[in-house]
Amino acid sequence: MKKVEFSNRKDLSYSSKEAYKTLRTNIKFCGNDVKVIAFTSCTPNEGKSQVSFELGFSLAESGNKVIIVDADLRGSVLTGRYKLGKIEAGLTHYLSGQKKLDDVICSTNFDNVDVIISGQTAPNPSELLETELFNDMIDKLKEKYDYVILDTPPLGAVIDTAIIAEKVDGIVLVIANNEISYRFAQDVKNQIDKSGCRILGAVLNKVVLNKGGKYGYGYGKYKRYYGNYYGTYGTDDE
Repeated sequence: MKKVEFSNRKDLSYSSKEAYKTLRTNIKFCGNDVKVIAFTSCTPNEGKSQVSFELGFSLAESGNKVIIVDADLRGSVLTGRYKLGKIEAGLTHYLSGQKKLDDVICSTNFDNVDVIISGQTAPNPSELLETELFNDMIDKLKEKYDYVILDTPPLGAVIDTAIIAEKVDGIVLVIANNEISYRFAQDVKNQIDKSGCRILGAVLNKVVLNKGGKYGYGYGKYKRYYGNYYGTYGTDDE
């Protein structure tokens, strides 16, 4: 198994660590049958990739065996953000039949955390996610890991997450504070409802906690969030 180093992971503030512990606890209270969890957002740049990965690390720190799947096949930020270096095979290689599942699972420098990166950009991401290979992957990972965390594309931008939502145990919507209109967030929620997937809750992200302007994270049931939508999918950090 190839090993990758998350060499560029930044230390979290005390308040952020506590917020992730709260999120971790709330996820566990969703039930033992909730093992495969997808994270999405309305638009790019709301922080859903960081939230999904930091939750994975937090779950691992509490003794759970976790795999994080970078299922954003259109605009992944994982390799660049964490400086993982060159990785020859990822999710697209498995879903297209070029590699076996064991070939694309990587261990990491964090105990109890494995990862599958998105792989080379594919011209047909939606079709790849609809293959039986994706279903088989979910079934096999559920047997091997306590939690399977999927970082998925923003549902307000592309339909890929709606396809994934049909195959997971629950989904969490990450919403950036004061950036997303209530109507837009409601439209995304309705799209998730149509998939039949259970909405576990929403993470209110990028909340200014003090005068120094530091961001924090909050977790709770779906609420009304007001703001303005902006951003272009697949071009900026999310």
